[in-house]
Amino acid sequence: MADLVVRNLEDEVVAALKARSSRHGVSVEEEHKSILRELLLSPKRTSFSGALMMIPDVGEDEDFTRI
Repeated sequence: MADLVVRNLEDEVVAALKARSSRHGVSVEEEHKSILRELLLSPKRTSFSGALMMIPDVGEDEDFTRI
């Protein structure tokens, strides 16, 4: 396995990562690895157009017209 060092992250990113790892009850390092696995290895990854195609048909455009 390789080591990965990420430098010069914005404070907001670090704070969000710490908060997310705390919510999940894991270390920041484990949360970081989890995010990378999910984004890079997940079979759920799809293009934007693919994501749009997965939206279920829930009605006609007129059903959502603002009054």
